[in-house]
Amino acid sequence: MSIITMKFGGTSVGSAEAISNVIHIAKRERSAGNWPVLVVSAMSGVTDSLINIIGLAVNGDKWGYLSEAQKLRDRHDEALNALTSPGKARDAVSLTLNKLIDEVVEICHAVNILSEASPKIRDAVVSHGERLSARLVAAGLAEQGVDSRALDATQFIVTDDKFGAAAPFWSETRSRIESGLLPLIESGVTPVLTGFIGATPAGAVTTLGRGGSDFSGAIFAAYTASTELVIWTDVDGVMTTDPRIDRRAKVIPQVSYTEVGELAYYGAKVLHPKTVQPILDIEMPLRVRNTFNYDHPGTLVTPHSEPSTTVIKAVTAVRNVSMLTVGGRGMIGVPGIAGRVFTAAARANANILMISQSSSEQAMCMVVTDERAAAAKLAIEEDLDAEVARNNVEEISIRDDIAIVTAVGAGMRGTPGVAGRVFQAMGAEEINVLMIAQGSSECSISFVVTETDLKRAVMCLHELAI
Repeated sequence: MSIITMKFGGTSVGSAEAISNVIHIAKRERSAGNWPVLVVSAMSGVTDSLINIIGLAVNGDKWGYLSEAQKLRDRHDEALNALTSPGKARDAVSLTLNKLIDEVVEICHAVNILSEASPKIRDAVVSHGERLSARLVAAGLAEQGVDSRALDATQFIVTDDKFGAAAPFWSETRSRIESGLLPLIESGVTPVLTGFIGATPAGAVTTLGRGGSDFSGAIFAAYTASTELVIWTDVDGVMTTDPRIDRRAKVIPQVSYTEVGELAYYGAKVLHPKTVQPILDIEMPLRVRNTFNYDHPGTLVTPHSEPSTTVIKAVTAVRNVSMLTVGGRGMIGVPGIAGRVFTAAARANANILMISQSSSEQAMCMVVTDERAAAAKLAIEEDLDAEVARNNVEEISIRDDIAIVTAVGAGMRGTPGVAGRVFQAMGAEEINVLMIAQGSSECSISFVVTETDLKRAVMCLHELAI
């Protein structure tokens, strides 16, 4: 028998009807002679609700967070009642769900008194979304005669204490999964594990960052020696572009780890950028499929790229970003300027998405998220204040009306003329390119364009992918 790890996103467990599809998929794997391992996100919208609840508590709005907590209680109870029959089993699960929400309320009472919530407290609260959904899915499976058990990933995934974006300790995590989870799977139990969360060695709850349930799924897949990791979502697979921008978007049958990593990093919402990290070395196949169209084969992600009829496989877009420019004639030949700029940006917790520097070294540009742009600019100004005073650095500016458009395809590597075709397509549409960068993987080319040019840029590049 083979172990198949299946991660289900928020929309896949967002209602009793959606969870019924999850149950059907799990039972189908069992009928095929496989051991399914389920990793689940919080019900769609629940994580945002929990974040909102924390904010209400910080602001002293007691009735606000109590009201929001009641809405969560009602939503999960409603789903439980639709998935299970009246009786002791349902009552036991209902009691567990209510206790979990009571925990949220108790934490919020403390936050309300202190008027502040540390990252540690925030992780403790938002982790309850996955805990609630895991209990619902396990209860639904049990109702259908499947021996299942809801398990918190805090038992298995050991992380550092960087709350909000924790990193796993691989050796300890592997040891716990192999000793604590594998025997349970091999005994015939279908585990329903919480995605997104882990715990420090001391037991404090951590989260792996937004979208981290994909990452969790990959971790469990790797250390249970699964034959395949399936990411179940609400689309048929990895698309050639965002169908909301271009209706001609279609499912890509196969992509490589490298290609999907570039797509995820540059805006494709199907996978978390870190998803392939745990399964990369063991070359485990990954498939992206649709919970609501479960007979569709989806997209297969493999270690190596397969030849395609088009050099470009997909086009992605990243909005809500800003371009930081640092320039000045006095920068020419001065060692360490770039390093100081990057260090300052890192100090401001700004994730740099793109970098470009003129060959004359008179200017360098970087793209960061809108929310960190002002902090990054301030940090750079503070670090380069002496150079600014001497007019060696004449400009430290932000431009926020921009977006990143990225063309992805492993076929670009070693194929002459690809960049020329891309530029020709952009030029034909009279799209002004503000900045360009090619990834070291040589399977992507990224452009910065104005937000007003975004749709036209995506559509003209998408022509090369379909």
